[in-house]
Order: sequence, then C-alpha cells, then structure tokens
Amino acid sequence: MHTELYDLRVTVERIEGRSVCGMAAGDYFELVDSSHLRIPEGKHFCVYALQAVLPLLPAKQRDLPTGDWLDRDNLVCCPDPEERVIMRIDRIGRCRLATGDLT
Repeated sequence: MHTELYDLRVTVERIEGRSVCGMAAGDYFELVDSSHLRIPEGKHFCVYALQAVLPLLPAKQRDLPTGDWLDRDNLVCCPDPEERVIMRIDRIGRCRLATGDLT
C-alpha cells in the first residue's frame, strides 16, 4: 500500500521589518519525501522562523477537503515582531511512499 504527499517549498516572500537573522527575500527550504529538510548549500534558515511554519507543514503535505482554509492560505509570519519575516508555503511536487515505511 502507498500514500502520496506533497513536497513543499517554504520561501521568504518579504521582510517587513529589519532582518536580524540574516535571511533575505527568496531564501527557502524544501520538505521532500515526507520528512527530508533541504536547505541550499551555503544558506541557512532561521530556527525561529522554521518553528513558526513547522506545525502547518504536515497538513499542507496532504490533500485537503474542498473549501478548507488551509488549502488556500499559504502565508506564515515569523514570531519576531521586529523582523516580520513573511514566508510562503508552496506545493512543488508529489512523492509516493510505501505506508509500511512510515510511522
């Protein structure tokens, strides 16, 4: 038996404050193959921005019911009020996984 999940890309769309963490618009990470986090070589992603988006990723990896707010909303804000890093979650592909390989 298999299940399909979306691969995701989380991109810094804009920074409305001052970037203390060193990220810039266009920086991103990808979540692929269910749980593999990829950050481009030589780049970083702030752990505080990451923790803001993490709770939404499992839902965004799955097909959602028609009309579900999470299916159409894709922006997340970093919790640091001075930075106001706005991130966008995009579905970039699908992966097929054997359910026996998942916990």
